Amino acid sequence: MNEDGIKSTQTADIGGKSSNISRFRFSVAPMMEWTDRHCRFFHRLLTRRARIYTEMITTAAVLHGNRARLLAYHPAEHPVALQLGGSEPRLLGQCAQIAADLGYDEVNLNVGCPSDRVQEGRFGACLMAEPLLVADCVAAMRAKVSLPVTVKCRLGIDEQDPEEALEALACALIQVGIAALIVHARKAWLSGLSPRDNRTVPPLDYEQVYRLKARHPELVIVVNGGILDLSQAAAHIEHVDGIMMGRAAYQEPWRLLEVDPFLFAEPSPCASPGAAAQALIPYIEDELARGTRLNAITRHVLGLFRGVPGARGFRRLLATEAVKPGAAIAAYRTALAIIRNGEIRLIRNGEIRLAQVAAA
Repeated sequence: MNEDGIKSTQTADIGGKSSNISRFRFSVAPMMEWTDRHCRFFHRLLTRRARIYTEMITTAAVLHGNRARLLAYHPAEHPVALQLGGSEPRLLGQCAQIAADLGYDEVNLNVGCPSDRVQEGRFGACLMAEPLLVADCVAAMRAKVSLPVTVKCRLGIDEQDPEEALEALACALIQVGIAALIVHARKAWLSGLSPRDNRTVPPLDYEQVYRLKARHPELVIVVNGGILDLSQAAAHIEHVDGIMMGRAAYQEPWRLLEVDPFLFAEPSPCASPGAAAQALIPYIEDELARGTRLNAITRHVLGLFRGVPGARGFRRLLATEAVKPGAAIAAYRTALAIIRNGEIRLIRNGEIRLAQVAAA
């Protein structure tokens, strides 16, 4: 245990199981229409050690779409994973090879998205009903690449017994050498609930995930769903190998500043939310010069100063000015000027403390 009461992240060797566990200790969840390349670059300013994921991209889009647009990422994003949507092993193998050629650090298969469009394509959460097919998909990807292949799933779907569904999937994946299984600790209802409701309405059942880990200690398991802060993360890591944070990381990205010191005993890339906001300026300027709209980047920063005096004015100014055609870096600088030496709540060891925020 380290000084924060967290199990040690020391690794025995770079290719060993302990190394694999450490690399999946903390992740930011993939989310459609959110974890684009701008969001990922911004998050990397807050944490060096978190694994970050692309939005789900279908095999058809990878193979036939605009790869330069869909698969582009900044070198600073590493370690970055490509999340794929699909159910055809041959096509997934081809996409995994493309991901490896482009330098991605991991390929993840989505077995958790419950949207109608995903169901029509026979991928996402509906694959919980076909664990052997999921294993075939993973095997096909592993045959093409040496980088880690992972799966993100649910506890089950519809009327499935979650214990049985999760166990069947895990056993099938162990047989083909899955690098890690990321479990959103809720069932998915393919009819009757919207994708949005599926993220919150089905009850969380972390104990199911804990029991899976106890039955399969050799399998690297990451838990996802409803994790709001790092004190909760600490509790989960007593039972599983890592945690994946979703909405809390998007809505209050300042929380990511605590990841490296709290879970890895390393300093954060930036000393404060204000420092991170300043560090984003060169990236914004480069992107604006390439024709990117200011709002495409700043929409990911809106929650950075949540709880800080001036945060509401910061958000309001960006919401009204950054969306305008031709909005320039001056709008972002003006928004930052609203924040001066505020205070922000940070959670460490389960206790709320205050840290000074210097925006300039």
